[in-house]
Amino acid sequence: MSLCVRAAHRSRDRRTLKRQVTRTMPFPIMTLSAEDDPEWLRMRLLLWPEYSVAEHRRGMADWRAQPVGVVLVADRVQGVGLAGFAEVGTRPYADGCDSSPVAYLEGWYVDEDSRRRGVGRALVDAATAWARGQGLREFASDALLENQLSHRAHEAVGFTEVERLVIFRRPL
Repeated sequence: MSLCVRAAHRSRDRRTLKRQVTRTMPFPIMTLSAEDDPEWLRMRLLLWPEYSVAEHRRGMADWRAQPVGVVLVADRVQGVGLAGFAEVGTRPYADGCDSSPVAYLEGWYVDEDSRRRGVGRALVDAATAWARGQGLREFASDALLENQLSHRAHEAVGFTEVERLVIFRRPL
């Protein structure tokens, strides 16, 4: 399934987000810092358990090396660690979108104890602000067909399902 949100283009400063807190208490959203890596790794392992720690570490290094992209994290003000993250990059195109390039929600995770408390929405809102700051007009994402929880979460923050897709493979 592919999801796409059209964002009204606004002329904004194109600076990348600094490690600044947005006012979304009790879970402020900020850009990732090196000290967040253990928590980011913990949550990536929960979101994508099929990958090894080594594979996640390579993926994290790839995120840090991207020229355009951001990893946003939700801080636990009243507790220890992070409550969630969003990895947001760009793609040349996304199914169901009309513009190019498109902001893409590559990874989005909120700890179970922090769900249904506005953390996911705060992460997506911060990702939307980042994308607008990059001059992008659309924001896309995807979820596995059977992941109904993710479908509902995407719809709750304003994404609209635009199509369903079955992907095939054939070994050579």
